Amino acid sequence: MSLDSAEPHRLAEFYRELLGFEVRYESEELVVLQGDGVMLTVERVADHRAPDWPGNEVPKQMHLDLFVADLDDGERAAIACGAVKADFQPAPDRWRVFLDPSGHPFCLTVPAGPGID
Repeated sequence: MSLDSAEPHRLAEFYRELLGFEVRYESEELVVLQGDGVMLTVERVADHRAPDWPGNEVPKQMHLDLFVADLDDGERAAIACGAVKADFQPAPDRWRVFLDPSGHPFCLTVPAGPGID
């Protein structure tokens, strides 16, 4: 997965801290993060415009759902890393929507049921 950002190092640091990933490569234009079987790249886009979730004037460019054991603990951790809790929360007892430092929405959610870890 690749994310666009006007500030790729700032966004990469956010996801590195939030997900516990390691920096595998970085330059002025690109940062590559790696975790358990997942690579995430953050690329510089000078005129990046953040999505206007939940609107659609500037549509979502990606959407991550991250599973957590406890929504309240996950929320505190995400905010400590630099996330902002979105004003609109359609189902806060099942998932919570946040914006990363470049404005991309992502959700913290708990597993839906047996067999989903």
